Amino acid sequence: MKELRIKNKVLKLIEGNIALVDAEAVVNAANKSLILGGGVAGAIRSFGGPSIQEECNSIGPIEVGEAVITGAGNLKAKYVIHAAGPVYGEGNEDEKLKKATLNSLKSAKKKKIRSIAFPAISAGIFRFPIKRCSEIMIRACLDFMKKNEHPEEIILCLYGDKSYSVFETTLNHIEKSLNDLD
Repeated sequence: MKELRIKNKVLKLIEGNIALVDAEAVVNAANKSLILGGGVAGAIRSFGGPSIQEECNSIGPIEVGEAVITGAGNLKAKYVIHAAGPVYGEGNEDEKLKKATLNSLKSAKKKKIRSIAFPAISAGIFRFPIKRCSEIMIRACLDFMKKNEHPEEIILCLYGDKSYSVFETTLNHIEKSLNDLD
Protein backbone atom coordinates (compact mmCIF):
# COMPACT_ATOMS: atom_id res chain seq x y z
CA MET A 1 0.00 0.00 0.00
CA LYS A 2 1.20 3.49 -0.88
CA GLU A 3 -0.41 6.74 0.20
CA LEU A 4 0.02 10.44 -0.35
CA ARG A 5 -1.47 12.92 2.12
CA ILE A 6 -2.60 16.37 1.07
CA LYS A 7 -3.80 18.46 4.02
CA ASN A 8 -6.45 16.31 5.75
CA LYS A 9 -7.06 14.07 2.73
CA VAL A 10 -5.37 10.94 1.43
CA LEU A 11 -4.82 9.29 -1.95
CA LYS A 12 -4.12 5.60 -1.43
CA LEU A 13 -3.00 2.81 -3.76
CA ILE A 14 -3.94 -0.78 -2.98
CA GLU A 15 -3.88 -4.03 -4.92
CA GLY A 16 -6.99 -6.20 -4.90
CA ASN A 17 -10.59 -6.73 -5.94
CA ILE A 18 -12.53 -3.46 -5.92
CA ALA A 19 -15.79 -5.28 -5.09
CA LEU A 20 -14.28 -6.16 -1.69
CA VAL A 21 -12.90 -2.71 -0.79
CA ASP A 22 -14.19 -1.09 2.38
CA ALA A 23 -15.14 2.35 1.02
CA GLU A 24 -18.40 4.31 1.03
CA ALA A 25 -18.47 4.21 -2.79
CA VAL A 26 -16.77 2.08 -5.42
CA VAL A 27 -16.42 3.07 -9.05
CA ASN A 28 -17.44 0.68 -11.79
CA ALA A 29 -15.44 0.96 -15.01
CA ALA A 30 -18.65 0.97 -17.02
CA ASN A 31 -19.63 0.80 -20.65
CA LYS A 32 -22.11 3.30 -22.13
CA SER A 33 -25.02 0.84 -21.91
CA LEU A 34 -24.37 0.23 -18.17
CA ILE A 35 -24.46 -3.53 -18.70
CA LEU A 36 -22.37 -5.19 -15.98
CA GLY A 37 -20.33 -7.62 -18.08
CA GLY A 38 -16.80 -8.80 -17.25
CA GLY A 39 -13.79 -7.36 -15.45
CA VAL A 40 -14.56 -4.78 -12.75
CA ALA A 41 -18.27 -4.70 -13.66
CA GLY A 42 -18.45 -8.49 -13.47
CA ALA A 43 -16.88 -8.50 -10.00
CA ILE A 44 -19.30 -5.80 -8.83
CA ARG A 45 -22.23 -7.78 -10.27
CA SER A 46 -21.05 -11.07 -8.73
CA PHE A 47 -20.47 -9.69 -5.23
CA GLY A 48 -23.19 -7.02 -5.27
CA GLY A 49 -26.10 -9.04 -6.63
CA PRO A 50 -28.78 -8.25 -9.24
CA SER A 51 -30.15 -5.02 -7.73
CA ILE A 52 -27.21 -3.00 -9.13
CA GLN A 53 -27.92 -4.11 -12.71
CA GLU A 54 -31.63 -3.46 -12.20
CA GLU A 55 -30.88 0.14 -11.19
CA CYS A 56 -28.49 0.53 -14.14
CA ASN A 57 -31.22 -0.69 -16.52
CA SER A 58 -33.49 2.16 -15.35
CA ILE A 59 -30.72 4.77 -15.91
CA GLY A 60 -28.66 3.83 -18.99
CA PRO A 61 -27.38 4.41 -21.52
CA ILE A 62 -24.95 7.26 -20.74
CA GLU A 63 -22.22 9.00 -22.73
CA VAL A 64 -18.51 8.22 -22.43
CA GLY A 65 -17.07 10.40 -19.67
CA GLU A 66 -20.34 10.56 -17.72
CA ALA A 67 -20.88 9.00 -14.29
CA VAL A 68 -24.09 7.93 -12.53
CA ILE A 69 -24.69 6.55 -9.06
CA THR A 70 -26.65 3.52 -7.84
CA GLY A 71 -26.98 1.56 -4.64
CA ALA A 72 -24.38 -1.12 -3.99
CA GLY A 73 -26.52 -4.18 -3.30
CA ASN A 74 -24.58 -6.67 -1.17
CA LEU A 75 -21.20 -4.89 -1.42
CA LYS A 76 -19.50 -3.36 1.64
CA ALA A 77 -19.88 -0.02 -0.13
CA LYS A 78 -23.07 2.03 0.10
CA TYR A 79 -22.90 3.28 -3.51
CA VAL A 80 -21.57 2.28 -6.92
CA ILE A 81 -20.59 5.12 -9.22
CA HIS A 82 -20.68 3.92 -12.83
CA ALA A 83 -18.12 5.83 -14.93
CA ALA A 84 -18.25 5.23 -18.68
CA GLY A 85 -14.62 5.09 -19.78
CA PRO A 86 -13.28 5.37 -23.32
CA VAL A 87 -12.36 2.47 -25.58
CA TYR A 88 -8.76 2.93 -26.70
CA GLY A 89 -8.71 4.11 -30.32
CA GLU A 90 -12.11 5.86 -30.32
CA GLY A 91 -10.54 9.33 -30.22
CA ASN A 92 -9.97 11.95 -27.52
CA GLU A 93 -9.49 9.14 -24.98
CA ASP A 94 -7.29 11.09 -22.54
CA GLU A 95 -9.89 13.83 -22.09
CA LYS A 96 -12.72 11.27 -21.83
CA LEU A 97 -10.85 9.34 -19.11
CA LYS A 98 -10.17 12.53 -17.17
CA LYS A 99 -13.85 13.49 -17.50
CA ALA A 100 -15.02 10.04 -16.27
CA THR A 101 -12.71 10.35 -13.25
CA LEU A 102 -13.79 13.92 -12.42
CA ASN A 103 -17.50 13.18 -12.92
CA SER A 104 -17.18 10.25 -10.50
CA LEU A 105 -15.57 12.54 -7.94
CA LYS A 106 -18.27 15.19 -8.50
CA SER A 107 -20.95 12.54 -7.85
CA ALA A 108 -19.18 11.62 -4.61
CA LYS A 109 -18.88 15.28 -3.60
CA LYS A 110 -22.58 15.88 -4.23
CA LYS A 111 -23.49 13.02 -1.83
CA LYS A 112 -20.74 14.05 0.66
CA ILE A 113 -19.14 10.63 0.27
CA ARG A 114 -16.06 10.41 2.48
CA SER A 115 -14.23 7.51 0.77
CA ILE A 116 -14.25 6.33 -2.84
CA ALA A 117 -12.39 3.50 -4.57
CA PHE A 118 -11.51 3.58 -8.27
CA PRO A 119 -10.26 0.84 -10.57
CA ALA A 120 -7.91 1.65 -13.46
CA ILE A 121 -10.77 2.87 -15.69
CA SER A 122 -10.57 1.63 -19.30
CA ALA A 123 -7.22 -0.16 -18.74
CA GLY A 124 -8.78 -3.64 -18.99
CA ILE A 125 -10.93 -4.79 -21.90
CA PHE A 126 -11.04 -1.21 -23.28
CA ARG A 127 -7.21 -1.48 -23.80
CA PHE A 128 -6.28 2.00 -22.52
CA PRO A 129 -2.50 2.03 -21.86
CA ILE A 130 -1.99 1.53 -18.11
CA LYS A 131 0.81 4.10 -17.74
CA ARG A 132 -1.27 6.86 -19.39
CA CYS A 133 -4.27 5.76 -17.33
CA SER A 134 -2.25 6.12 -14.12
CA GLU A 135 -1.00 9.58 -15.04
CA ILE A 136 -4.44 10.91 -15.99
CA MET A 137 -6.32 9.40 -13.05
CA ILE A 138 -3.78 10.29 -10.35
CA ARG A 139 -3.42 13.90 -11.53
CA ALA A 140 -7.21 14.32 -11.80
CA CYS A 141 -7.70 12.90 -8.30
CA LEU A 142 -4.99 15.09 -6.74
CA ASP A 143 -6.28 18.25 -8.44
CA PHE A 144 -9.81 17.48 -7.23
CA MET A 145 -8.62 16.78 -3.68
CA LYS A 146 -6.86 20.15 -3.46
CA LYS A 147 -10.05 22.06 -4.33
CA ASN A 148 -12.85 20.05 -2.68
CA GLU A 149 -13.87 18.92 0.80
CA HIS A 150 -15.25 15.52 -0.31
CA PRO A 151 -14.19 12.82 -0.75
CA GLU A 152 -11.60 12.77 2.03
CA GLU A 153 -10.09 9.45 0.94
CA ILE A 154 -9.53 8.35 -2.65
CA ILE A 155 -8.42 4.76 -3.11
CA LEU A 156 -7.03 3.53 -6.41
CA CYS A 157 -7.62 -0.22 -6.27
CA LEU A 158 -5.46 -1.96 -8.85
CA TYR A 159 -6.00 -5.54 -9.92
CA GLY A 160 -2.68 -7.37 -10.09
CA ASP A 161 0.90 -6.54 -9.17
CA LYS A 162 1.75 -5.16 -12.62
CA SER A 163 -1.03 -2.53 -12.57
CA TYR A 164 -0.23 -1.65 -8.97
CA SER A 165 3.45 -1.22 -9.81
CA VAL A 166 2.70 1.15 -12.72
CA PHE A 167 0.43 3.32 -10.56
CA GLU A 168 2.98 3.30 -7.70
CA THR A 169 5.77 4.46 -10.04
CA THR A 170 3.55 7.26 -11.37
CA LEU A 171 2.53 8.37 -7.87
CA ASN A 172 6.18 8.33 -6.71
CA HIS A 173 7.14 10.50 -9.69
CA ILE A 174 4.31 12.99 -9.05
CA GLU A 175 5.08 13.06 -5.31
CA LYS A 176 8.75 13.83 -6.06
CA SER A 177 7.77 16.69 -8.39
CA LEU A 178 5.46 18.09 -5.67
CA ASN A 179 8.29 17.90 -3.10
CA ASP A 180 10.66 19.61 -5.52
CA LEU A 181 8.27 22.60 -5.56
CA ASP A 182 8.48 23.01 -1.77
